[in-house]
Amino acid sequence: MIINTGQRTDIPAFYSDWFVNRLRAGFVLVRNPYDPQRVARYRLTPDVVDMIGFCTKNPAPMLPHMDLLRPFGQYWFVTITPYGKEIEPRVPEKTAVLESFKALSDIVGPDSIGWRYDPVFLNEHYPAERHIKAFEFMAKTLSGYTHTAVISFIDLYEKTRRNFPEVKTVPADQRLLLGKAFTEIGRQFGMTIKPCAEGNDLAQFGADCRGCMTVQTCENAIHRRLKIPSRPPFRKECACYLGGDIGAYNTCGHLCRYCYANYDANVVKMNMSRHDPESPLLIGHLHPEDQVYEVKQESWIDPQASLFL
Repeated sequence: MIINTGQRTDIPAFYSDWFVNRLRAGFVLVRNPYDPQRVARYRLTPDVVDMIGFCTKNPAPMLPHMDLLRPFGQYWFVTITPYGKEIEPRVPEKTAVLESFKALSDIVGPDSIGWRYDPVFLNEHYPAERHIKAFEFMAKTLSGYTHTAVISFIDLYEKTRRNFPEVKTVPADQRLLLGKAFTEIGRQFGMTIKPCAEGNDLAQFGADCRGCMTVQTCENAIHRRLKIPSRPPFRKECACYLGGDIGAYNTCGHLCRYCYANYDANVVKMNMSRHDPESPLLIGHLHPEDQVYEVKQESWIDPQASLFL
């Protein structure tokens, strides 16, 4: 199966010690965000976990521990945008993240890492021209270290509207202008542009609109064929295949204004204060009333096609 770490928070950036402890223990507990007394227990062992997916803005804290991940397949998305501290107040300097990206790629290989340039929004400080210039600089820097650049335009989720009320959707003509420019730049530097939940509008320019975390993405990352059970999409616009997520909402310390996973900075601060690296739960500990259940897990590697490519 696939374990995902990045839909709800940034585990490599803020909880790497905890994750290392979970890998050593061989299991993790995950509280259901919609039914908090229900707690899932996942095994973290390579006989049932074929791949671990990461989505982070700062992989550096995990780099000293990569030997622990070696028995697992991996796929990393590293998000690098042009925004400053007024938008991403606790994200490290972009030059440092670019270097961490390259160091990570040297370990896992370019098939197992992708660059996310998202979400894209426009205002007087970040016009289209600035995005194109920044994208070209980053693509040139990361050329050879990944084959994939994922882009998406900002979605106005409820949490985003609350924390970033002045942001606006990107007009259709600007989406086409930026999408065309990004696709051409990506082609120049050996990257396929994959729009995330943006429909097929950018296919005319050569973008791959089939999804950014598809079954094929996973197979390319681990160089094995997978027999994955069918399941409904995460959301109707999304073609990606996402496994069990072990994170928790309202726990990401980056505090990006556009974030859909944090509701309130004070809640994030409170939750992070309850984090114990020794606990099997990301936040807090088990309570007597909690109902722990074992998640059914099995390897999805196709034994009939064990050699890939």
